[in-house]
Amino acid sequence: MLYCDICGETVTSEPDMKTHLLIVHMENEVTCPFCKLSGMNYDEMCFHIENAHFEQNALERNFESIDTTQYGTSDNKNNTLQSKMEVNSNFHSACASKPKNSTQNLLKDSTLKHEDFYSENLTESRKFLKSREKQSEFSEIKGSIYETMYSPPECPFCGKMEECSEALETHVKTKHASFLDTPLEDCDQPLYDCPMCGLVCTNYSILQEHVDLHLEESSFRQGMDRVQCSNDLELAHQLQQEEDRKRRSEESRQEIEEFQKLQQQYGLDHSGGYKQQQLHHMEIEVNRGRMHPSEFHRIKADMMESLAVGIDDGKTKTSGIIEALHRYYQNTATDVRRVWLSTVVDHFHSSLGDKGWGCGYRNFQMLLSSLLQNDSYDCLKGMSVPCIPKIQSMIEDAWKEGFDPQGASQLNNRLQGTKAWIGACEIYTLLTSLRVKCRIIDFHKSTGPLGTHPRLFEWILNYYSSEREGNAKVVCTSKPPIYLQHQGHSRTIVGIEEKKNRTLCLLIFDPGCHSQEMQKLLKQDIEASSLKQLRKSVGNLKHKQYQIVAVEGVLSPEEKVARRQASQIFTAEKIP
Repeated sequence: MLYCDICGETVTSEPDMKTHLLIVHMENEVTCPFCKLSGMNYDEMCFHIENAHFEQNALERNFESIDTTQYGTSDNKNNTLQSKMEVNSNFHSACASKPKNSTQNLLKDSTLKHEDFYSENLTESRKFLKSREKQSEFSEIKGSIYETMYSPPECPFCGKMEECSEALETHVKTKHASFLDTPLEDCDQPLYDCPMCGLVCTNYSILQEHVDLHLEESSFRQGMDRVQCSNDLELAHQLQQEEDRKRRSEESRQEIEEFQKLQQQYGLDHSGGYKQQQLHHMEIEVNRGRMHPSEFHRIKADMMESLAVGIDDGKTKTSGIIEALHRYYQNTATDVRRVWLSTVVDHFHSSLGDKGWGCGYRNFQMLLSSLLQNDSYDCLKGMSVPCIPKIQSMIEDAWKEGFDPQGASQLNNRLQGTKAWIGACEIYTLLTSLRVKCRIIDFHKSTGPLGTHPRLFEWILNYYSSEREGNAKVVCTSKPPIYLQHQGHSRTIVGIEEKKNRTLCLLIFDPGCHSQEMQKLLKQDIEASSLKQLRKSVGNLKHKQYQIVAVEGVLSPEEKVARRQASQIFTAEKIP
């Protein structure tokens, strides 16, 4: 007997087998008896069966051998083979079917996936049960053989083994009724809605699993959010640290640049002092042809002699201006109601050697020139107006005595050989060390509209008009000039005038004004335009802050010591 590997048909001879193959399988579509694969020729199908279904094929052959030996009839054998193939096919469909995947929603797809799987398996199980009912007679005849070759039927949902198909069907209907495609007539179970997505479930346990999936997804997202938040905070912290580092670096660079500019501006850059600057500018004049070499050597010799004795050479001095102003106001100034003038004072202007930084020294020369002509200041008896390097040396000596240690520290305790600026504190220190009584008044903020300082003008008027002057239009007081300091520059106040409209105007000597301009005031017929460089109204003085140093007399040795101790912590009188 020959056995067909494709369909299980048996024939008595080889020619019958060829005829069977030609008619049944060559002309018709060849289908695998185990997995229903089709669309290939006979040789390809044989190769597929031998490789993919080796165990099933061997089982078929053993079953056929046993069936032929015990029952011997071809009809029974064919019926048995057909029943067996249906069983295998049903089991293969029931166990190998997979539900289609959906991408609408992750959680909803997970639940539907299980329901589709249970539904399809249940359908296949029903087919399997019906197939088993049709073959009941054959199963009774060969029960022992079938039980030996195959295991008992298994539930496709929970895997429970049952003794027979009837028991399996009863088990599925009672235990897994909720998974059936159509609910059983006698099973009226409630429906459960998912509170998170609205999915309807017929079984509470499935709903619980479905909700658990929601919770797991939510927990996962929260965990990811926390991780992302932590990463964002760390990144933000790193960016902030980098920004702070760059900002500190930029601030440090700017501070260094500003400090260098200040050092250069205030003459602390070690670029030389008065003598070096004077020689440098004269060399430039010689190179440009503006100065003859012989004149260069003459001026250099005079400068070196002046520096050696410490006395100013007087080349920048203009005398007699106060007397000329007295004549002008007495005879010509018709718009002035009254004017108060200080004691006689000489004007000193900046030279090439101190241009840009020597205004404080020149104003001290003006103030000292007035005090030297006043017999009341016998403490200065025998002195002459010193040159700028000598003034620097005198301030250093005052520091050594203990005056103004904070100011000395700021200027590195050294002025000689530098272009360091000096201000009201250094003028006060120098005058006090010479036993000249003075005080500093700080007009630290404006007292009028548009940043003006009317209180400053009132104070100057009270300073000069405190004496009994009668009704004279021009009052020549015994008061020395006043040192006036503001940001970046200093000048000397030599008087104040009151116009007929009651407005006040200060008379100021500016060291920046050249002696050629100042000498125009010495003419007999002074023009009013020449006084513009002296007159400063309230609207002309609009700096943020002003300081003045006012001389008030002579100190005793004991008062000098007391003021030296007081200068350890320097304070100024503030108005307002």
